[in-house]
Amino acid sequence: MNAESRRKIEMGVRALEFSRAHPDSEPGAAEAVARLEQLVMRAKETASVQRDGFIRVHAASARKNQLRAEMLDVHIAHLAEVGRAAARDEHELGKMFRFNPGASTFLAFGTAARSMAAAAQAHREVLLKYGLSQSVLDEFVRKLDELDAVVALGNEGRTNRMGATRELRAVPSEIVRTVRVMDGRNRQGFADDAQLLGSWISASRVLGKASRTGTDVVVPGSGQSAENEVKPAA
Repeated sequence: MNAESRRKIEMGVRALEFSRAHPDSEPGAAEAVARLEQLVMRAKETASVQRDGFIRVHAASARKNQLRAEMLDVHIAHLAEVGRAAARDEHELGKMFRFNPGASTFLAFGTAARSMAAAAQAHREVLLKYGLSQSVLDEFVRKLDELDAVVALGNEGRTNRMGATRELRAVPSEIVRTVRVMDGRNRQGFADDAQLLGSWISASRVLGKASRTGTDVVVPGSGQSAENEVKPAA
């Protein structure tokens, strides 16, 4: 979530808290508050999805790197040595167990590693004569399966994060528009109570973003100058 979206959501939370503390019996006003409540809840839920997506992508990336390092150091290295030993008598096996450790993507790595594991299983009886460890091969296959699962988890997290990020560009602008609708009624309702009017204006202010006057930007209402208007997010 970017800073502008976060400030707008925080403003929506303050405006909602104010409205709950000072309920308005007018049907239209009540509908606007209900709408704001839904938007704030939606923003919070979407922010949680975005955060979970970031966590999943980060965790998947770390585990993918760990799995690749483990397989290169142990399983692939073992099969390559067995392949070299077998190639002295079984020449066709020589090329099957050459692995390019420079494979830059996990897709390329997984494809090459899966091919090596399949070749080892197909020629297992021959390779056992040259020192193939069945337990190393079995673990290699398990780690390849885990790598596939981790890649899928990371892709899912990335998809969820991107969707939530798009949502978090739209919802804050809806929150601002809803508070704008509420602003006119509140300015009218609290016109004779300077303290409550000031509290509402403070609650509906988007903090941390300076206007040309050097003050925080305020959601415009009646009599509010254009230079203080909060522009909806693109």
